[in-house]
Amino acid sequence: MAPLDVVTRVVDEITPDLIDLRRDVHAHPELSWQEERTTDLVARWMDKHGISYDLLPGTGLVAEVGREEGPIVALRGDLDALPVPDTTQDTWRSLVPNVAHACGHDVHVAALVGAAISLAEAHRVAPLPVRVRLIFQPAEEVMPGGALRLLSLGVLKGVSRIFALHCDPSLDVGQIGLREGPITGASDRIQVTLNGRGGHTSRPHLTEDLTYALGSLVTQLPAVLSRRFDPRAGVSMVWGQISAGQAVNVIPATGELAGTLRMLDANAWHQAEHLVRGLIADIIAPFGVSAEVLYVRGVPPVVNDFAATQAMRQGVTAAIGPSGVATTSQSLGGEDFAWYVEAVPGAMGRLGTRTPDGPTYDLHQGNLRVDERAIAIGARVLAASALS
Repeated sequence: MAPLDVVTRVVDEITPDLIDLRRDVHAHPELSWQEERTTDLVARWMDKHGISYDLLPGTGLVAEVGREEGPIVALRGDLDALPVPDTTQDTWRSLVPNVAHACGHDVHVAALVGAAISLAEAHRVAPLPVRVRLIFQPAEEVMPGGALRLLSLGVLKGVSRIFALHCDPSLDVGQIGLREGPITGASDRIQVTLNGRGGHTSRPHLTEDLTYALGSLVTQLPAVLSRRFDPRAGVSMVWGQISAGQAVNVIPATGELAGTLRMLDANAWHQAEHLVRGLIADIIAPFGVSAEVLYVRGVPPVVNDFAATQAMRQGVTAAIGPSGVATTSQSLGGEDFAWYVEAVPGAMGRLGTRTPDGPTYDLHQGNLRVDERAIAIGARVLAASALS
């Protein structure tokens, strides 16, 4: 029996269990670096099916199936949830206040477990042509993410290719979005604290008008960046937090703003921090205030390798048919899978989770709902990509 036939059979058999697993993970979300229960849950599934694994320091684990020698192909899934409230009314909605799997990592966990179990059974029927390393990674949602830590632990030692899927609620279930080259954007976090001499609003000339300086920074930094970067770099500076002052007639002595800087181009990303720091200093100089800048470099773009993308395309076609392949565009969303594909050739695909003719949800929102048929599809595609 061909390995992929075994994968298909096993995934079909365990799909109800994988759905239960996804719902369990969804109901008990854990933030980055805190995924202890989720790690233990995955470990118990590995134990149940006789799959060897190593627990990582803190949280996360790495399992392996297949032959002892020869090429190693890695599959990666992420474990962590987001600090947002679950606003769905599903019976498996989050039991943890203000924490939810609003990015679909619960689906990633279940799909990767399904791939592991089906590949292990296929290897028992007939030796696999490769060894498959299954990386259950913590802390994808923070900067710097868990990928860098896992790389320092050697999780890609001996790996020749790596694959991953990420939920995409804009694609119908049964579709896998593929793209050669960049598929995500670079993403950094910026926090600026301004300090100055406050005072009464009736005497702004005797103060360093920090609120006005904040306002200028909010509008001018994105505008100037759009003229200092090549437009083809797709730079987007968006503020998410602004705070200053507590009274209408008091000019505050301190204020803060924070946001993200995203771009499509890796070369621009390497230049960004130096340019941003210089522009902030220039913009606030006329106001006499001082700035403390916390610039956290996040992730470069995920750049899908040509051959690895073709292998994933073959995997999708073999697992669910040629109609399952969809084209997709590059997004400005950041993903720390980028660090893996900087180390070895690899590809990330987008896993459709929208029910056809149903509503389109957005990632990182507490109302995210997925068509759970995507779990079995994800498991089959991951396994088939490794075998391809």
